[in-house]
Amino acid sequence: MTDAPLPSSSPSSLEGGSLPPPCSPDPVALHRQHERLARLRQRPWLHDEVARRLAAKLEPIRIEPLDWVDWSAWLGGGQSLVAQRYPQARRWVVEPTPSLAERSRLGARSEAGWLGRLLSAQPVVLTEPVRQAPWPKAGVQMLWANMTLHGAPDLKSLMGAWHRHLSVGGFLMCSGLGPDTARELRGLYRELGWPMPTIDFIDMHDLGDELLQAGFSDPVMDMERLTLTWASPEAMLEELRTWGGNVSRGRMPGLRTPGWKQRLIERMGERLMQPDGRIALTVELVYGHAVKPEPRAKVAPETRVSLDDMRRMVRKPGHP
Repeated sequence: MTDAPLPSSSPSSLEGGSLPPPCSPDPVALHRQHERLARLRQRPWLHDEVARRLAAKLEPIRIEPLDWVDWSAWLGGGQSLVAQRYPQARRWVVEPTPSLAERSRLGARSEAGWLGRLLSAQPVVLTEPVRQAPWPKAGVQMLWANMTLHGAPDLKSLMGAWHRHLSVGGFLMCSGLGPDTARELRGLYRELGWPMPTIDFIDMHDLGDELLQAGFSDPVMDMERLTLTWASPEAMLEELRTWGGNVSRGRMPGLRTPGWKQRLIERMGERLMQPDGRIALTVELVYGHAVKPEPRAKVAPETRVSLDDMRRMVRKPGHP
């Protein structure tokens, strides 16, 4: 199994020479943010909270994975939650950068303790792209990707990789930020004539369409909105930095001045302050669940089907 490398941010590499939308993710900026987030003292609170909500959606699922992939594991925060639901399942880790991979290795060693390190094997930690998957050839039964949907420079390619790494009948659990996230801050930037402070987050319905195009079946989409509050604009901005910075292609170039930041803080106090004196911001969470179905041959003048897929298509129910 081989994943495609990150797309180049050079305009010449784009089909027809056309530039992507200004609010689409910039791979170079995204990589820099991953490197910065890998240096955080602890994982963002929001990621842990979304992981808890995503894990609750495992309850009605009857599939019991033998192996599962924890995608973007350190920031995703799903290790202990999934282990509680599937204590016997073997965990594999995939991280977007070497720095985050090292955080996952350190985290696994510290959580296990010296006795755990002595008695149990630590998970294999890989870095994207996964060129040689060490898990069973048929794939894993679950791929968990918490808070990753908004951190993908090429979501179509990423979903294709998720599909390849799953076994037939395996399922995907994913989540990320939705389009209403930071709508108050986006509106403020728009009024001031500044470029948007975030990328365009994926809509729940668009996510379902993307999953179907990637080859998944039976997608189940869900969303919810939270209103988070802080004691001051400064406190809000400080926490937002732990979620990841602005990685949109059309973001403001260069560094901002102290005067610019002071103007932003003043306007936030005017526009985002609630009657109780706290600063409020909307966060939309989008969740996705889908299954990898049995392969089907596409109707065409000439159709090529791999030997493994042919065996799966002609296998009789009840036969291995």
